Amino acid sequence: MSHLSAEQRAIYDEQGYLVVRGFFEAHELEVWKRRLLDVLEERVPSPPSMLVMRDVMVAKGIVEAPSRVAATAKLQDFQEDPVLFEGYCKHPKLLDWVEGFVGPDVKSIHSMLINKPPGVDGRHPLHQDLLYFPFRPADDIVATWTALDACRRENGCLAVVPGSHRGGLRKHENPGWEHVNFLYVGAEGAGPETDRLHLEMQAGDVVFFHPLLLHGSGRNRSAGFRRAISCHYASSRCRYLEGGEPLPGGGRPYVLVRGREHEGCI
Repeated sequence: MSHLSAEQRAIYDEQGYLVVRGFFEAHELEVWKRRLLDVLEERVPSPPSMLVMRDVMVAKGIVEAPSRVAATAKLQDFQEDPVLFEGYCKHPKLLDWVEGFVGPDVKSIHSMLINKPPGVDGRHPLHQDLLYFPFRPADDIVATWTALDACRRENGCLAVVPGSHRGGLRKHENPGWEHVNFLYVGAEGAGPETDRLHLEMQAGDVVFFHPLLLHGSGRNRSAGFRRAISCHYASSRCRYLEGGEPLPGGGRPYVLVRGREHEGCI
């Protein structure tokens, strides 16, 4: 049964997001942070399906990173990594809450561990995640984003535009910045003048948010990393849009993590 209360669901429906403080214990976070280092320092092999994404400034030789850890923006699509996927995306407590948003039949549709190193631009413009998902309804999709470190404005915490999920999917475009990581596109009309709320979070806090919510993050201006682990989920009753799958990010597997499959659905 979902742990989501009626009051919390009302906040989510109104604002497009819900922050739950102290969701994970410190010892759980350490397992995922250690796995990141084990992969990047090559103590364990990374699965073929996992993308180890270097920051664009490192990839273009603008910044010389002192280590592979300092060069990496994120690990993406870790559904074949037993520590990260089994430990985070299939975490029973997390799924109990996810059920409150998408129902009892749940698929993991995207996963990533964001490293956000210092010394690079690393910004992500305001965008909507629904752009990357070729199925609907949008209300049956939810993101979970967990702070592995304290997230502050100084180190580029998540920023959201409350209530922006009540509009439709906007056109997205390259923000025109000098240094932009691959597919870090921004929503049309959501520039620097857009009012936003910076979600400062402690390690272990979780934010659940709607796929139409405008959100992004700023530069990491600190000397350390700003790490977070994230998974998107959808009801296994969601159906593909007419015309099929190929959209940015299309082709990744959608993994049943709770409940059952439904014929003709994702």
